[in-house]
Amino acid sequence: MFGSRQATGAGAEDRALAHLQRQGLVLVERNYRVARGPSRRAGEVDLVMRAPDGTLVFVEVRARADTRAGGAAASVHAGKQRRLIYAAQHYLLRFDRLPPCRFDVVAIDGAQLQWLPGAFTA
Repeated sequence: MFGSRQATGAGAEDRALAHLQRQGLVLVERNYRVARGPSRRAGEVDLVMRAPDGTLVFVEVRARADTRAGGAAASVHAGKQRRLIYAAQHYLLRFDRLPPCRFDVVAIDGAQLQWLPGAFTA
């Protein structure tokens, strides 16, 4: 069974996925992980989505109980962005021709969900 942190993360991803689907995005893949070795993760993309215009959207979902430590969006720092970009680059190796892409963040602070399209660039 999931630990409480993993269950909270999975619940946040479920909520973010439902929100993005209501906005017209389609799920392509969930929890795409890239390893840097047998026991080290190099990066993970929570949700890979396709926007109605064909853009491939790499989504990071962050959840916090409240905003005391700066909130969920503020937790997507430069190191986290580098790991997301690395995983996205690896994911894109499967394409002969690169589709348009962007990085979105879905930040959940308590009951409030905020979708940040194009939150950062590679």
